[in-house]
This record gives sequence, structure tokens and C-alpha cells, in this order.
Amino acid sequence: MKQLFIILKRYRFFLALFAVNLALLYVLPEIGRHSLEITGNNLLEMLSVLPPIFVLLGLMDVWVQRDTMIKFMGHGSGFKGGLFAFLLGAAAAGPLYAAFPVAAVLLKKNAKLTNVFIFIGAWSTTKIPMLLFEASNLGTPYTLIRLGCNIVGIILIAVLLEKSLPEKDKAAIYDNAEKL
Repeated sequence: MKQLFIILKRYRFFLALFAVNLALLYVLPEIGRHSLEITGNNLLEMLSVLPPIFVLLGLMDVWVQRDTMIKFMGHGSGFKGGLFAFLLGAAAAGPLYAAFPVAAVLLKKNAKLTNVFIFIGAWSTTKIPMLLFEASNLGTPYTLIRLGCNIVGIILIAVLLEKSLPEKDKAAIYDNAEKL
């Protein structure tokens, strides 16, 4: 019984959305079918993206030693760590939700929290293919201005986030990453 409660608690949002979809299908069948179709397409997209990400994460977890990660992205990495985190995020492919398992592995390998925030910010706003598409459609000056603003914003937000987090919260973040 306790195990069932744990499973229900873990998947409560999924179950609630599934119940909303079923209710919508019953009350407004046309909208409900469309909603289920969108939900199914999103689920298939996630299932096509996440397995390769998890395989790569498993390989990274085994192949990249903790000392190497600390050297490049750890607490003493300085500017080099932020630059490496930015380039890693900018070169990544896939939707933003795929960045969080990667960030968890970085934390597990003891990467500096600021660098993990920079990585997530770079993944979300500065992907290289997106920049090329943007430059060809909106012009290089616009792309460079937006990129410059994003870089400043990402660094500022990352530093402010780490500085504003209490030490116990930082420790909890690293502990949670270690448990994954």
C-alpha cells in the first residue's frame, strides 16, 4: 500500500493531466481528441529524444572522471569553467528538458553551480544552429546584439543565483544530484 502511495505521489501531475484529458474527451469530444493527439505527439517526441540523451549521460558518467570535471568546471575553474559550460550548452542539441539530466550529471561530478546555471542558460538561448538560422533570417547585427545581451544576462543570472542561494540549499542541490 505504501509503495502504491509513493508511485501515485511521484506521478501525480501526469495522472492529473491524464484525468483532465479524459474529462475533456467526455465533456468536449472534439477538443478532447485534439488534446489527446497533442499529448500523444509530445510523448512520442520526448521518447525519441530522452533515450539517446540518457545513453550519452551514462557514457559521460563512466568515461569522464570526477577530477577532470572538477578541473574544467569545478569551483576553481574560474573563467575557463564558465566558457566551457557556455560552449557545452551552445553546442547541445535537443529541447530544454534534455538539459536538466545533463545538468544533474554535471552536479554529480561536482561542477560549480554557477557553471551549471550558465550551461542551462546557454542551452536555452544560444544554440549554434538557432543562431545561424536567426542570422540568415533576421540579420547578423540583430543576432550579435541578442547574443551579447544573452551572454551578459546568463552570466549575471548565474552569478546572482549562486550568490543568493544559502549554503544549505546548495548542499541539498548537490545531495539530490548525487542520489540520481
